[in-house]
Amino acid sequence: MKFTAENIAAFLNGQVEGEASIEVNNISKIEEGKKGTLSFLANPKYESYIYSTESSIVLVNNNLKLQKPVSCTLIRVDDAYKAFALLLEVYQQGRKQQSVGVDERASVQEGSKLGENVYIGEFTVVCRNANIGDNVKIYPQVYVGDNVEIGSNTILYPGVRIYSDCKIGNDCIIHSGAVIGADGFGFAPQMDDEHKKVPQVGNVI
Repeated sequence: MKFTAENIAAFLNGQVEGEASIEVNNISKIEEGKKGTLSFLANPKYESYIYSTESSIVLVNNNLKLQKPVSCTLIRVDDAYKAFALLLEVYQQGRKQQSVGVDERASVQEGSKLGENVYIGEFTVVCRNANIGDNVKIYPQVYVGDNVEIGSNTILYPGVRIYSDCKIGNDCIIHSGAVIGADGFGFAPQMDDEHKKVPQVGNVI
């Protein structure tokens, strides 16, 4: 998605200083800015970066007084930090809405049910008889075991593992590397002071 400085300023009730038609399609820190990205300046200790940043657009507070010319386009707003947070929220929602469908490199096994507007990324495996709710986003390289239930609007980030028979509710967010349904600490003491692992037969809800 691309937005012009004029579009962004209108959304934020801000004022453009510079090229109103300049476009951005990503965000960046002001100190790491690149052409085509939008940054913000709210903390005065980072002010020096506004004179060297390569960001195309920078959100700034209305009361910022420049010490010298800048090459980027400015959008002046009442609170640059809050304005940037609002744009981040809109940006994330836009990315979620774009991601719909099952990647051809994913595997969805027999008996599984997928709701509306589901996204399943590449190299993800959804095993037998899983039930995936509406608007669920399952990013690449996720494992969903047999009979797993995942509620609507839930997000599984890359590398998540959901073992068989687990139930995930609505509106959950599970971050990369999490394992749901793994063995607990079930060990039975033996006469010789050894500990024997007890098989785990439960699940996680």
